[in-house]
Amino acid sequence: MESWPLGRPPSSDDAAAGGSALGAGATRVDAAFAAQPRARFLPASARRDAGVNAPLAIGHAQTNSQPSTVRDMLVLLDVRPGMRVLDLGAGSGWTTALLGELVGQGGTVVGVERVPELVEFGRGNLADARVPWARIETAADDALGAPGSAPFDRILVSAMARRLPDELIAQLTPGGVMVIPVDGTMLRVVRVPTAPGEPVRAEVSEHGGYAFVPLIDPL
Repeated sequence: MESWPLGRPPSSDDAAAGGSALGAGATRVDAAFAAQPRARFLPASARRDAGVNAPLAIGHAQTNSQPSTVRDMLVLLDVRPGMRVLDLGAGSGWTTALLGELVGQGGTVVGVERVPELVEFGRGNLADARVPWARIETAADDALGAPGSAPFDRILVSAMARRLPDELIAQLTPGGVMVIPVDGTMLRVVRVPTAPGEPVRAEVSEHGGYAFVPLIDPL
C-alpha cells in the first residue's frame, strides 16, 4: 500500500473537499440527527442521558459514541444520496440509521458488528428507524470490514485502530472516502484512482485527536 505520510499538510484538493461541500453536508447531517434521535438507540437505563454530549455504555465493553464526535465524522465522510456505505462497528445501530438517512432510499448501508448481543440489539433498533435500505450483519471472524459486499463509496469506522488498515482502503471505490480513528487521531482517507494493475494508493489527512473503544481485529 502506498499512501501519503500521516500528518501531511492538507492539499488544495483537501481544502476543496473540506470547504463548501462539507459545509453543505453539515446541514444534511443535522437533519439526519433530527430524524434519528439518539435515545431510540440506547438501553432503557441510559436513555435519560441521551442529550449528554458524552459516550454512553451499551454493554459488552462498547459505547454509543459522543454525539459531537459522530457529527464531526459524518461531516468529514460527506455521504451523498444513493451511495453504498459500510458502517464498521455498528454497535447500537445509531450510526447505521444516520447513514441510512444520508444515503436515502436509493442507497445502501451495511453495518458490521462483532458482538453477537449487539448485533441483535442494533437490528432491533434499526427495525424501527424506517430505513430498510440499511442493515446490520455479524462481522466475519477472518475479515475486517465486509469484503463480500465491497466496494463502498464511503466507510465509517467507529472504533480506534492501531494502524491504517490496507484491507479497508481496498474495499473503497476509486475516489471513495473512509473516516477512521487511528492511534488517537481522526483520519480522512481518500482512495486515489489508479490504472488497472497499479497498487492501491490513498491520500490521508488528519483531523484532531479523539478517544474510542479499540477496533477488534479479526482472528
